[in-house]
Amino acid sequence: MSGPLFDAVVLAGGRARRLGTSKPQLVVAGARLLDHVLTATRDARATVVVGPDDLASEAYVLTREDPPFGGPVAGTAAGLAALPDGAVPWVLLLACDVPRAAEAVPLLVAAATGTAAGHGEIDGVHLAHDGRDQWLVGLYRREALDDAVARLEGDPAQGGLAGAPVRRLVSGMQLTRVEDVDGLSADVDTWQDAETYTLRRARFGTGDPHGPSGGTA
Repeated sequence: MSGPLFDAVVLAGGRARRLGTSKPQLVVAGARLLDHVLTATRDARATVVVGPDDLASEAYVLTREDPPFGGPVAGTAAGLAALPDGAVPWVLLLACDVPRAAEAVPLLVAAATGTAAGHGEIDGVHLAHDGRDQWLVGLYRREALDDAVARLEGDPAQGGLAGAPVRRLVSGMQLTRVEDVDGLSADVDTWQDAETYTLRRARFGTGDPHGPSGGTA
């Protein structure tokens, strides 16, 4: 894939209370949720997964947020810290429960390339679906993420990294929203979500509820 060089951080350390089981290990449409998401990182220089020890693999670096279950901002900080030296300019930041993330990456790369070329330097691009920002399906400048983590760590009034909402991490960044008209950022948060995705994948070969043509089923 042509475009900006990037590393990848996959956040897989949540409690998954609504599922009651390990979300990254959940098998959906024949593969673990984590494996679906890892297909989105195939063009990354390096990939870090932030999660528990049972996710260890030679395919990526595994690390853990501090404290464990400290939330996506703490996970992002841990993932950035585990990336190798000589960082490439961009970081693909993904939640582990978005099985169509690989379909989103070309949109993010194109937006990062086009927006930067047309409007000067930006800090990142992310999907937005039905008016909701999906920051954990995004491509960000490494420097911007590092600065944001340092800002939160250095300001006690912000409450630190643990438990911080992602909107606090990205506050102040110059971001471009990419409209997610096909629901690529839909996550698997419940058993119903998992069943729906599996059925749609079996029927259409995709998670798109309208099928590959975009028309109604």
